Amino acid sequence: MQYQTGLGLTADEKARYEKDYAVYNREKQCKSCYEYRDWMLKYSPTVRFMIQQISKLNGNASDGKVLNFDESKIICDECPDWKSGGFHPEIGILLCQNRLKDKWHLEDTLSHELVHYFDNLKWQIDWLNLKQHACSEIRASALSGECRFSREFARLGFSMNFGRGHQDCAKRRAIISVMGNPNCKDKEHATKVVEEVWDSCFYDTRPFEEIYR
Repeated sequence: MQYQTGLGLTADEKARYEKDYAVYNREKQCKSCYEYRDWMLKYSPTVRFMIQQISKLNGNASDGKVLNFDESKIICDECPDWKSGGFHPEIGILLCQNRLKDKWHLEDTLSHELVHYFDNLKWQIDWLNLKQHACSEIRASALSGECRFSREFARLGFSMNFGRGHQDCAKRRAIISVMGNPNCKDKEHATKVVEEVWDSCFYDTRPFEEIYR
């Protein structure tokens, strides 16, 4: 019982307990993350649509058929930063198993990173170019569903701008992401860049016909 609760243990026993629990928790998070990922790849309309569009950009096999999306490009792992996912043009998509709250949070995160994946294939994004980076971040937040009314209201409550909640959310999240770019000086710099590309990027809903989440 002591080992189950961590109460009444010696210093050595407590250290061993914490280490064992961390391993157990990491394995549990990893298992859930991959189960949620696989479920989304089968059943999420947004994820499935983005996978189809990315597959088309990947090109065709020798027999003319569209190449299937490589699911191994979507991995789950622990992240030290307070983020739920990431995209690397050479590696693929990272889902932060220790930061994801539930299945639906994973859907929003995966959809966001798939927009980056799509943009990178279609336009060969230079991720150190602040305007290109900002544009993809605006599109990813606007199209993924992470800025839909219910999500934004859950974050801000009645302090949100009910008329421009979606736009404010996409802009805010894009600014935060651009601030992490090594070529960005500060928040003021990031805000300026996001504002410069806002109209052309927010209203570019490709490959969707419109924003629907």
